[in-house]
Amino acid sequence: MQDSVYEIWNSFSEKISNFNGKLFSSINTTENQRNVFFDPAKFNIIESSPTSSTTSIISKPILATREYIQNNQKQILSILARILGLTISAATTYFLMKWLMKNLDPTNTDKVAAKKRAEKIMKLVGIADLDLNEHELFIASNLILPSDIECSWQDIGGLDHIIEDLRETVIYPLKNFETFPNNNSTNLRINKRSKLIQPPKGVLFFGPPGNAKTMIAKALAKESGARFINLQVSSLFDKWYGESQKRTEAVFTLASKVQPVIIFIDEIDSFLRNRRSDDHECTSTMKTQFMTLWDGLSTNQNSNRILIVGATNRPEDVDPAILRRMPQMFHIGLPSKQQRNRILQVILKDEALASDVDLDEIAESTDGYSGSDLHELCRCAAMNNFIGMLKKNQSEDTNETNNENGNEILNCIRKCDFEVAFDKMEVKNLANKKRYDFSNLFK
Repeated sequence: MQDSVYEIWNSFSEKISNFNGKLFSSINTTENQRNVFFDPAKFNIIESSPTSSTTSIISKPILATREYIQNNQKQILSILARILGLTISAATTYFLMKWLMKNLDPTNTDKVAAKKRAEKIMKLVGIADLDLNEHELFIASNLILPSDIECSWQDIGGLDHIIEDLRETVIYPLKNFETFPNNNSTNLRINKRSKLIQPPKGVLFFGPPGNAKTMIAKALAKESGARFINLQVSSLFDKWYGESQKRTEAVFTLASKVQPVIIFIDEIDSFLRNRRSDDHECTSTMKTQFMTLWDGLSTNQNSNRILIVGATNRPEDVDPAILRRMPQMFHIGLPSKQQRNRILQVILKDEALASDVDLDEIAESTDGYSGSDLHELCRCAAMNNFIGMLKKNQSEDTNETNNENGNEILNCIRKCDFEVAFDKMEVKNLANKKRYDFSNLFK
């Protein structure tokens, strides 16, 4: 073994002139070692065993510490006991306060329920592996399952021109964000992706109530294949200071994780209305933060598939800064005669109608009716027919008069049913004469 070490050392000595580093070695004894290890040209340090005086110097602080501990053992134990007691007391106080805040918080039950609902929805949507904080989980409870969105473009009548505009301006860039420029099935020849091929950051539907603004937003999410967050404004507010701002931020951080996504805010004027000097500090701060984070979407290239959709009956009450962030605006006005005819066809497509029912005549007679009014008219007519059938079946001569033709007439919605429904709707319209005229807005 010693010969092997010698050979290594000798080899190193021969190449020492080309070696730029330093070699350190140690041995326990100098006996029986060759002189080559102790070349005078080398720097040798010989460390001998400590003498009694050196040992005394080294052991002096150790002995002093030991003596101090022995002489003050009670005081040291008392200090350690106090430290341990304070630690236990602090830990107990922390967990007690945490438990009290959790159980005394009146919104804790809602938070727990929202968290469970969000986890269930995320699992069904297929994004259960996302790492979300508690605020993002609370907002995620507003996610709508694709299976729960039952309406589609086929369920919306009389708005073909708006549907086509939405396809061109929203759905195509949102749905085909990555594949559209390079789709071999088309004749496109795009060598470089344009930064302008992206959906708008905001879309606003405005117009009188009852004209399918919310339905259009849901159908938009379904047709585009995007996830849908039906943002409830109440879910942004929290009694604890600063929590509302955290939830507002969570809306956008969650959206960036689950995109493509459509964030729908119904009655947006109630939340993002014109700012005033008498606004509450919390509300004003939330609006400012919402707009700031919204602006961040336009500068963040990883958030190009997030779309905020708003609906309102009062666009004049929406803050101008919000309208600026919603470049695509669609006026959903009261339907024309042709549109009313189409809406009636959609509503009554699965209903049995008697031969005396003329949809053109009904459309002509319903000037000023909204889509919701037309649905209510058809519902009243169907209910009138149903009640008439019940009364006839309950009459004493049911068995004598209830023939096959009679069943056919009773099971079909007749013209007389619509006449009764018209009378009921006229009473309703007299009680609510106010109509909204948006024809001159945003010109």
